[in-house]
Amino acid sequence: MTIPAEPEKGRRKSPFTSIAISAFKTTGTILVTMLGLLFVTFIIGRVMPIDPVISIVWDRASKETYDAAYRAMGLDKPIFIQFFYYIRDILEGDFGQSLLNARPVAEDIRRVFPATLELATLGTFIGVIIGVPLGVLAAVRRGSWIDQIARLVALIGYSMPIFWLGLVGLLIFYGILGWVGGPGRVGIFYVDVVPSVTGMILVDSLFDGNWTVFKDAMSHIILPASLLGYYSLAYISRMTRSFMLEQMNAEYITTARVKGLSEWTVIWRPAFGNIKVQLITVIALSYAGLLEGSVLTEIIFAWPGIGSYITTALLSADMNAVLGGTVVVGLVFVCLNVFSDLLYKFLDPRAK
Repeated sequence: MTIPAEPEKGRRKSPFTSIAISAFKTTGTILVTMLGLLFVTFIIGRVMPIDPVISIVWDRASKETYDAAYRAMGLDKPIFIQFFYYIRDILEGDFGQSLLNARPVAEDIRRVFPATLELATLGTFIGVIIGVPLGVLAAVRRGSWIDQIARLVALIGYSMPIFWLGLVGLLIFYGILGWVGGPGRVGIFYVDVVPSVTGMILVDSLFDGNWTVFKDAMSHIILPASLLGYYSLAYISRMTRSFMLEQMNAEYITTARVKGLSEWTVIWRPAFGNIKVQLITVIALSYAGLLEGSVLTEIIFAWPGIGSYITTALLSADMNAVLGGTVVVGLVFVCLNVFSDLLYKFLDPRAK
């Protein structure tokens, strides 16, 4: 009598299949998120109490001129058709024209976004190189004066309005001491001196080998970047301390100490090694927050970034510029989250 073979249990998926499924899910998540973002920005543009036709032809235009512009903008079509045209234009990189300067919004965004990218990147770098060691030391020396100082620094960073810190910083370090440059990215004598390659003056001046412009640009960016770095430091140090406290109470730390490993080896290898994946998400969120939340800093320091660009456009009822900037910031935020997730899976085998 032949005994029937038992049915095979679930076969292990090939690495290629797993990668393909993961890529498909990630792509689907990005598309759904971006579609939701486009829908929200489209609805905001339609419910705002601003007539886009009047913004173009002005209120003294004749009815014929108004109707012609109304039809040319596609506002006479059903709302879902307008949304389809909106998505089509966005995918083609067409955000419309700015009402303030009659230039394409996409061109304005390409001009102002590198300034915000440069400022937020340096601020995040300052927050990471100070916040991570500070959080680790606070966790290791829990209850000590180091821990108290770290918690106080984080509390002040969360509580103090950044616009107030910016004004005080300008008064002290620029107005009184003269240690840093004033508002703007460079002094008036160095505007457009180096050719724009990346749009980031520090990088472009290094490419050009112009150390005079580099020093001047650094003197202007160091104060606003330090303020953003302090805000980032408060968040990163607090989260690092929380993660490290959880690891320091784990059993494997006691085992590592029993094996004779030095205290600093235990701290920076097994303990910190287990939180670095979590820190990636924290740093990515902090970076994205600085990219989209540096509006007040840019206004105080007359920094020509995307935050001040959107604010100026909003005050001038330039909705094409507002919506275009919002879409770009949302896209950057989504991309940073996806990048942190991919890096998370790469560094932590358990997440694969």
